[in-house]
Amino acid sequence: METLDTGEETGTGGRVYLARDLVSSGTFGLTYADGLADIDLDSLLAFHEDGDSLATMTVVRPEIQWGVVDLGEGSRVEGFREKPRSEHWINGGFFFMEPAALDWIGPDSVLEKDPIEDLAAAGELRAWCHDGFWDCVDTYKDLISMNDLWQSGEAKWLGPS
Repeated sequence: METLDTGEETGTGGRVYLARDLVSSGTFGLTYADGLADIDLDSLLAFHEDGDSLATMTVVRPEIQWGVVDLGEGSRVEGFREKPRSEHWINGGFFFMEPAALDWIGPDSVLEKDPIEDLAAAGELRAWCHDGFWDCVDTYKDLISMNDLWQSGEAKWLGPS
């Protein structure tokens, strides 16, 4: 294992760019490191290897942090759903890539912008759909919530006990 100091201000793609010499010899995995999930990485890797794209991105449907209102005809409220799972898939932040994907990533890149969008436009990005546990730690509130799960013994990202 090796640690690479990429600097505090370097973007997500720039960090990968700076690590290119360490990952350019074969298929490599990467993550933003702010997500917690019970992803089966072996299955994700097998999915990537069975495909013909340079990159595979895990996509998830997160729980919405608010309750939602179901509206009917004439804007009548028909019901409520407390914190349902989103109907839309989002970037879950866990990837496998081939070394040639590094050609799409520059020193000033933000991985989730041009590199990923350009790989997708070129047909070089596949999505692996994960329906298990996924959450991210972007805010102090998220950190408290994940720490509470950990301390209660309900750290779902660890998988079955």
